[in-house]
Amino acid sequence: MSNAATEAFVTELMSRMTLEEKVGQTIQADIASITPEDLLTYPLGSILAGGNSSPGGDERASAQAWVELAQAFRAAAAQRAGAKIPLIYGIDAVHGHNNIVGATLFPHNIGLGAARDPDLIRRIGEATALEVAVTGADWTFGPTLAVPQDDRWGRAYEGYAENPEVARSYAGPMTLGLQGELSADHPLASGHIAGSAKHFLADGGTTG
Repeated sequence: MSNAATEAFVTELMSRMTLEEKVGQTIQADIASITPEDLLTYPLGSILAGGNSSPGGDERASAQAWVELAQAFRAAAAQRAGAKIPLIYGIDAVHGHNNIVGATLFPHNIGLGAARDPDLIRRIGEATALEVAVTGADWTFGPTLAVPQDDRWGRAYEGYAENPEVARSYAGPMTLGLQGELSADHPLASGHIAGSAKHFLADGGTTG
């Protein structure tokens, strides 16, 4: 789709949306605080499973339970009247698909940074994307691009290194591993998910 066609499509879509729908697109609710049925009332644009969230509050829920919950949320969103904007579902898969029992886990980012191996990071992204995709989510909050400067910060281990060059060298490969090769006229390929720059503005370079 050309830029002009995209702009026309978005303009037309926005003209059909109510104020409530527009606000809803900016809200993301955690699965611990919302049910699929809630989406029939509230036109939210996205949901997430944070680090301590799981289907029915069961941290040892099966992969099938995760799939069924994702399907229930998507089915509810599809039943809503108004603009039919697909729900986006994010999950905090920060060192592999770590919310899921039995998923492949990888070292924390501080350890991966010490490896100085961008191709390893790409392959980790690919493995993570595949395991996330098959359990129903389509977006992860990574790569983490924090550059911790003070080791007393409680989440310093989530950064690859205090040197921004290390984060720079990993950002592209991890994103490519998660998303695959992208083009303007093709969606994400099967087995891939969207990535995002985590902690880019709010963390890492903190003082005190």
